[in-house]
Amino acid sequence: MNRKPIFDAVRQMLDRSFTQAEVDALDDAIDLATGGLSAGLAPQPPAQAAPQPAPKPAAAEEADGGFSLGEPGAALIKKWEGCAKRLADGTFTAYPDPGSTDGRPWTIGWGSTGADVSRGVVWTQQQCDARFTKDMGRYVKAVADFVGSAPTTQNQFDALVSFHYNTGAIGSSTLGKLHKKGQFAEAQKEFGKWIFNDGRPMNGLKSRRADEAKLYATV
Repeated sequence: MNRKPIFDAVRQMLDRSFTQAEVDALDDAIDLATGGLSAGLAPQPPAQAAPQPAPKPAAAEEADGGFSLGEPGAALIKKWEGCAKRLADGTFTAYPDPGSTDGRPWTIGWGSTGADVSRGVVWTQQQCDARFTKDMGRYVKAVADFVGSAPTTQNQFDALVSFHYNTGAIGSSTLGKLHKKGQFAEAQKEFGKWIFNDGRPMNGLKSRRADEAKLYATV
């Protein structure tokens, strides 16, 4: 690298000659800035960072073992949970479970429940969506842990996550146990048995279970 123009420019700004110590310091600074390039070589532009993969959509929360919730599963869950009790200002208020005798659990957004959801709680759409994503991560992991290494298609997994999100019974149900044994036809029939709330059959649950069973059997 030709250093003379740099020395000349600095000398002109100082309006005097350099001391030897200043020459050495300026040489060191140039070496540091250029990486010690030899004469005639120009510094290369810094390498651009490799492009990062786009973040996965909320519906594709991944758990241990590589399982994730696909778009069909997310759409099915949102279809039956709904983002209910929208207020005039666009926010959402908590509501009692329409099928239980005591109204529990109180629910908000996309079927979200918990200690922070009770009468009078109001969330924005963003809060509802964020909680759905967080909840899905939890339920996806629970189903993935239960399924383990058992052969499972994406549609089967999606249907099982929807079932577990609604019932919490993936580990205790005959449905789940039959799936782990690879008895898929028998497992599919089990969906239709989970249609009761407080001992009463619910038309909404009948329809939801039918959708889950259909997705479970879709190749």
